[in-house]
Amino acid sequence: MQHSKTKTIVPAHRIADVKEYYFSRKLKEIARLNAAGADIISLGVGGPDRPPHSGVTDTLRSEAGKPGANGYQPYTGIAELRNAFAQWYDQWYGVKLDPGREILPLIGSKEGILHTTLAFVNPGDGVLVPNPGYPTYTSVSRLAEAQVYNYDLTEENGWEPDFDALERLPLDKIKLMWVNYPNMPTGKVASMALFERLVAFGRKHGIVIVNDNPYSFILNDHPLSILSVDGARDTAIEMNSLSKSHNMPGWRIGMLAANPTFASWILRVKSNVDSGQFKPMMLAAVRALQCGPEWYRELNSEYAQRRQVAEQIMETLGCHCDKRQRGLFLWGRIPDSEAGSEPFADRVLSKARVFIVPGTVFGTQGGRYVRLSLCATQAKLAEALKRIKQTL
Repeated sequence: MQHSKTKTIVPAHRIADVKEYYFSRKLKEIARLNAAGADIISLGVGGPDRPPHSGVTDTLRSEAGKPGANGYQPYTGIAELRNAFAQWYDQWYGVKLDPGREILPLIGSKEGILHTTLAFVNPGDGVLVPNPGYPTYTSVSRLAEAQVYNYDLTEENGWEPDFDALERLPLDKIKLMWVNYPNMPTGKVASMALFERLVAFGRKHGIVIVNDNPYSFILNDHPLSILSVDGARDTAIEMNSLSKSHNMPGWRIGMLAANPTFASWILRVKSNVDSGQFKPMMLAAVRALQCGPEWYRELNSEYAQRRQVAEQIMETLGCHCDKRQRGLFLWGRIPDSEAGSEPFADRVLSKARVFIVPGTVFGTQGGRYVRLSLCATQAKLAEALKRIKQTL
């Protein structure tokens, strides 16, 4: 039987400039190397390796067996979770939120980036994205067919936006600005002065400022929220997550806080994309949010010890890093003699069998930097240091 010629199927044009996520590709490569016996030590991904609080997993187990636990849940999450997020923000950030109208639980803040972008940005609208910055800000903006306007963060400017340079952009076209403090990848901590400038900038130009804030508890004694600035709710949204602060990356428990109008617009998108979260997981998240200061002290005691070894690794590699950094990573400038961060990181991988992340993953301004994750045991970090000393 003869078949007529099949017309070629092509993908949507919106994915033409969107590649598979760097860590998705790189982890497959590392898996192949490990399958061949390479025994790679990964200092790449920021996925906490330690367990959540025991009360969290106990809650999940006990709730999962109850009648009705497997049912669909509200798109806005259960009231217990929204109330817990509100209490958490009040206790730790000094920000009072209406749990019924100003908090929206998310299946991870990464999904929230998409929901928020689709709620505010039309094709052709501008989005301000930090360089260096989280790659998802760029890829989601492109999927939404927005115009990406990178704004540079430089070491010379303290990894803060250059507001004079921002004022020279076509701000009438720009709808959304992504900021991320404490910053990933640079570890820069926000100040109230910076948040105040960002809020004033957003209000002046009618730009929604979104602070992505998952790192504020890691090696940081003074967590800040952009929503603590007077007038912030006119223009600002904040995202947060339990992935880093409570060792729950795979649980996909996040949230956003915004004024009721913004939250309702984002809900229109979210309610057509997902169907809520598993109730026992939400109740377990409530337990996580009730952790007291001792949880954060113990968490950071371990990260502080890991950080000491990570700093030794940077020093051994000849990299300079600012000791004032906070968060789950260490960001270091490579030696001037090196050609760039990608060949540098590739050499560390091939010679020492240690995976570190080239700064180019986060933008052109990362070309002279590499990033180490603290999500490896002290023993693994010590072994990585030993290998680097022996081979490089």
